[in-house]
Amino acid sequence: MKHLFKILSLVLIAVVLTSCNSIKVATDYDQNKDFSKYKTFAFFKNGIDKAEISDLDKRRILRAIEAELLSKGMTKSENPDILISLFTKSNQRVDVYNNTWGYGAWGWGGWGPGWGMGPGWGWGWDQPSVSTSTEGQLYIDLIDAQSHELVWQGLGTGFLTQNMEKKEALIKEFVAKIMAEYPPGMEQKK
Repeated sequence: MKHLFKILSLVLIAVVLTSCNSIKVATDYDQNKDFSKYKTFAFFKNGIDKAEISDLDKRRILRAIEAELLSKGMTKSENPDILISLFTKSNQRVDVYNNTWGYGAWGWGGWGPGWGMGPGWGWGWDQPSVSTSTEGQLYIDLIDAQSHELVWQGLGTGFLTQNMEKKEALIKEFVAKIMAEYPPGMEQKK
């Protein structure tokens, strides 16, 4: 029985860890726009300055966006067809795991009359464990430079890291997954 609980808890932990590493993407766009006319881009400084992240992370994100757009055949320009802006949100997530599996968790065992748990039985004496993680959202906005209208928006949601070695790769992954959806309709043609 204890072996079964250990296996189940390991499977649960594996599922939680793998789900934390996934990035969910959603996009929205103006269906009346011809995205093939957008060949050049520039960054919209006023919008980017408002993003509430460190300047280092902003530069990481902007480099990743630039690399993605260049790989799609677009060019950076002083007179762009589209402007790129971004903003971010983050939420602190707190998970409490009550590790009271075993005999004590269901009140079996007991000494004397009635239900209860005897000394040393089960795992009922363990304290709950608490873990925190930060879920981040990165919005990438593409704005028509002539009309100043939002024409495309990509959103990536996933868990962030403070590990500097992993942060660069995670930002690139966020941006790549979001920008894989631009231009609209192209993701199916690959």
